[in-house]
This record gives sequence, C-alpha cells and structure tokens, in this order.
Amino acid sequence: MERILLIEDNEALRENTAEILTLASYEVTTAENGKIGVEKAISNPPDLIVCDIMMPVLDGYGVFQIISKNEDLQHIPFIFLSAKSERTDLRKGMEMGADDYITKPFSDSELINAIRARFEKIRIQQNRLGKGIETWYQIIADLGEKDEMFKALENHDVIDYKKKQVIYSEGQHPNKLYYIESGKIKIYKTSEGGKELITSLLSAGDFFGHIPLIENNVYEEFAETLEESAIRVIPRKEFEHLVTHNQEIAIKVIKLLANNIAEKEQQLVALAYHSLRKRVADALLTLKKKYETESSINFSMAISREDLANIAGTATESLIRTLSDFKNEKLIEIKEGKITILEEKKLANLFN
Repeated sequence: MERILLIEDNEALRENTAEILTLASYEVTTAENGKIGVEKAISNPPDLIVCDIMMPVLDGYGVFQIISKNEDLQHIPFIFLSAKSERTDLRKGMEMGADDYITKPFSDSELINAIRARFEKIRIQQNRLGKGIETWYQIIADLGEKDEMFKALENHDVIDYKKKQVIYSEGQHPNKLYYIESGKIKIYKTSEGGKELITSLLSAGDFFGHIPLIENNVYEEFAETLEESAIRVIPRKEFEHLVTHNQEIAIKVIKLLANNIAEKEQQLVALAYHSLRKRVADALLTLKKKYETESSINFSMAISREDLANIAGTATESLIRTLSDFKNEKLIEIKEGKITILEEKKLANLFN
C-alpha cells in the first residue's frame, strides 16, 4: 500500500482529504504544519507528499526546499495544494521542481487522479525491463539454464576500442551482438549534409547492434566510442540459436534488447515539439541519468559541446548560448568544460 504524507493546516480539509485518500486505498499520515511535516517525512519517508503552500511555522515552499535538498527524500513525488490559482504562483511551484500543483477547491477525482498519475509513472520506471548481462543471466536462471548461458557469454572475446573509434557504420551487414563491459558508446545517424543526430547513449551493461540482427537488415546508423571502451562480441549464429530454440527466452530477450525503441520515439517527439531550452535541458538530464553512478559525488559531465548539440538536435552555437543562459540562471555549473547540474527538478520542469 502506497504511503502519502498530507501536510495541511486547515483541520477540516486535512481530515476530509485524509479520509478520501484512505478510501482510495492509500496509507495516509497527516501533519498540521510544514515543520511537523518535514519531521515526519524524515522519520518515516512516504511514497508521495501532498503539501499546502500557505501554512504557519513553515510554508509549502520551505517544505519543498528542505525535502529537495535531502538525499533520502528528494526523489519523493511532491504535489502542491493552494487556494492561489494565479499563473505566477503555479509557475513558481513548478519551477521549483514540484511534480504537480492542484488549486483549491478541488474535486476528489482531481486529487486522486493526480496522485495515481504520479504513482503510475513510478511503476513504469520500476517495471522497465532491466538491462545487461545480469538481467540476461536472470532470464536464463528463471528457466533453469543459468550455467549454459554463463559459459556462452563469458567465453566470448572482449575487444578494446579507443576513444572516437567507429564500431560499425551505416550500410554494413551485422554479424555480431555487442555488449559493453566498460566505457561509453554513442549511436547516431547522419543527414545527407553530414549533420549528426545522436539517437542513443550507452554505457556498461548495455547491449547494442541487436535490431539489425532481429530484422535481418543492414545497420541504419553508426556506433562510435565516446571514450576508451571494452566490448564483448557475441557471434550472430549463437544469438540466433538462442532466440530460435526457446520461445520463452526469445520473447524475453527481444523485449530486453529492444527496450530503447520507446526512448527513440520520445526523442522524435521532443525534436518536433520541444523548445531549444527544453531540448538542451532534457539532453543534460539524459546524460546524468545514463552515466551517474551510485558512488558519484557532485557528478560532472565531460562531453564535447558538439556531441551534446547532436543529442539535443541543435547547432553547437545555439547549444553554447543555452548553456550560458542555464549557467547564469544557476541551473548548472561549468568548470574546466565539465557540466554539473545544480537544479535537476527545475530543468526537468522547464516550460516548453
């Protein structure tokens, strides 16, 4: 059962809203002001926070700032409640990085739908198929053939590639499945004029080159290293044997290997409809999500401005101007060419 922390100073509204959420099968904890709400969030982190803005002791904006700076709480979805409906107030809440903003008076269904939408987004992210050799091992383990797959994968050669080395090119016929042991890879397409668009960023634990094998077609893109990389290659015949001799494995492996299709579709929508600022912000967040590790401290991105522009689908000059704007707005920091995101939620919630 998902747990919700409701912070609201109006006693009647607090009790009524808590009852509604309880009837909707949520476990609800309440707090009558922001200070108590923060204390309860720290002592027993909820799955989602619904918070009024105008409150005594500590208002909703103050609650959000404290929550967003706490490493153990900053991932929690945050919904503002307020009687203020002016666009400036809504904009302030969203630009701070809140996930949603509901104005009073609101209907039961409006509140519940907003909360369900947040939880559904979390479930989609959690349910996305895992990636890499570990997940492949798990698939085989579930089917009782773990040892065979361990041998099949671990006995293959690992090839070392230098930085900016092309692994395969558009038009070539595929004969391998690639698995990244270490390093970073970019997948990109080029226009007739030679302009480059990066369609995927890959790192250790990712497979690539699988779609042409499945479709029995030539490569329609390029694969190139962004840094020195070690890549394990699995011969085409062995891959085909795996997916043709066990239907259950085939279904799971195809889903596993094709999980980047939805991301590419989202990228196309962004290129068509998002503003330049939004595309650059999304590119930065994609890089952070892809390459940041649990051990990263003050994670910084070292990527050429040309590659970053090719991810965002814009000219290098336009990208540099936008990064300068983000720096002046204190959304990012740039030192020695490396980019550090300072306000992740503000970038994520930039208006298009």
